[in-house]
Amino acid sequence: SLTTFAPSGKLLQIEYALNRVAEGRPALGIKAKNGVVLATEKKVTSPLVDETTLRKIENLSDSVGMVYAGMPPDYRGLLSRGRKQAQQYFNMYREHQPVSQLVREQAAVMQEFTQSGGVRPFGISLMIAGYDDSGPQLFQVDPSGSYFAWKASAIGKNHVNAKSFLEKRYNEDMELEDAIHTAILTLKEGFEEAITAENIEIGVVGIDRKFRVLSPAEVQDYLGEVE
Repeated sequence: SLTTFAPSGKLLQIEYALNRVAEGRPALGIKAKNGVVLATEKKVTSPLVDETTLRKIENLSDSVGMVYAGMPPDYRGLLSRGRKQAQQYFNMYREHQPVSQLVREQAAVMQEFTQSGGVRPFGISLMIAGYDDSGPQLFQVDPSGSYFAWKASAIGKNHVNAKSFLEKRYNEDMELEDAIHTAILTLKEGFEEAITAENIEIGVVGIDRKFRVLSPAEVQDYLGEVE
């Protein structure tokens, strides 16, 4: 049973959910001095799929975006809930919801699904990036509902190697442009084929507090700078 502890003290369904995340396409986030970048691998399963319809990085609100590793349908459910929450907050207070509050709401939903009958944990981890009065912020949320603020982190396949790479490259005085370059290099480390503007996705938020996903042309320009 999901809500029953194993003799070892673990909730095994959460362990299995984390295994599912570890099999997902890699994603990462880096917090710079003047913004945050999210990046992810985006591979289509067939050449017949229209890749323009696939998006892994999405806006939660104007100033907050998120990316996932794991099961796409679970992501869509959380994305829909998060957007609704952010809009309700805006309608009530006429200002954008702080990043930490949005993260807490997402984590609360994920935690609830570890303690309820007739449901299963979400098979995803999230990286949430935003910019508010506290400056640039990056959070990771896991299937258990636990969440932490990070300077840089990675989820999905090869996340251990990606984190090791980030530990060597990261410094706190990094500008947003440098963070984008580092994100591309980190993804490149785990890539089995040539990295192109079509098989990765990058989202950024800067001091203008506008989270946006870069166009393939912009990604191509950054790839050219890295090589």
